[in-house]
Amino acid sequence: MSPHKKISTVFDEITDARIKGYLEAFVDNTIEKYKSRKTIVPFSTEYLNQTSTRGQLKPFHAAIIPPEIMRINAFERAFSTSLGTTFEECARLIAATNYREAHRGYDISGDVSTAALNEIDRQVSQFEHAVERGGTRSSFEQMISSVLAARKSPLEPLRVRVDLFFLANDDTEFYFELKSPQPNKGQCLEVTQRLLRIHLIRTSSPGHVKTYFAMAYNPYGYSRDTYRWSFARNYLPFDEIVLLGHEFWTIVGGRDESTHEKLVTLYHEVGRQKTKYILDSFIHDL
Repeated sequence: MSPHKKISTVFDEITDARIKGYLEAFVDNTIEKYKSRKTIVPFSTEYLNQTSTRGQLKPFHAAIIPPEIMRINAFERAFSTSLGTTFEECARLIAATNYREAHRGYDISGDVSTAALNEIDRQVSQFEHAVERGGTRSSFEQMISSVLAARKSPLEPLRVRVDLFFLANDDTEFYFELKSPQPNKGQCLEVTQRLLRIHLIRTSSPGHVKTYFAMAYNPYGYSRDTYRWSFARNYLPFDEIVLLGHEFWTIVGGRDESTHEKLVTLYHEVGRQKTKYILDSFIHDL
């Protein structure tokens, strides 16, 4: 079966309930964890004598912004950071209905050529230098071919952990690093290295084994053309390995292009259900 063909229906009632239950528990746990933090007190001159081991003191902000607003803003930042962890589990739950296997934090290991492993580092370094010097960058497929061609003894053990792994009914293997849609240079190069290592372990070029740098959403818009984050566009084989927003969720849903919209709708439903609880938590604490 081609991976470009729809495998099955994305959301059955059981998957829908599991996702909503997971998100509801996430909201509850995040609120309770945040409520246990020290309450932000109104500004006074004593504020200037406080210390913070985490470097969170902002005397000018605290002086001019009401503590209620400071607390809500702090919660929003903390909540947004934690929300990123929900994407992996939601992807796993959806993929479990569309693939033979679906795992988070998946380990892949094997004995690989030391020379080929060194070739991966060389390929990533060459890619970086090409970007910075305006040279011609190798395609991801060319990089894989160079790595596989460098295989020879001796061998050494190698293990790679990937964020998500799906095994399709036709035995196609999907490996995803699910990262921020605005990665830094180091993250881009490190993920490229990790994906090349997966191909080395599986001794495979793109086809049977598919590897991706996935982003759960595109902060610039819906279409791929709107994406503007320069580090990702420059320091990744962008057109070959990057999946943006709905592109990623379409694969998760077995090539159902409505997966992204359906999942966002579930997040919205949970948000509406939890609105009163969230607001009451703040009103009670302020």
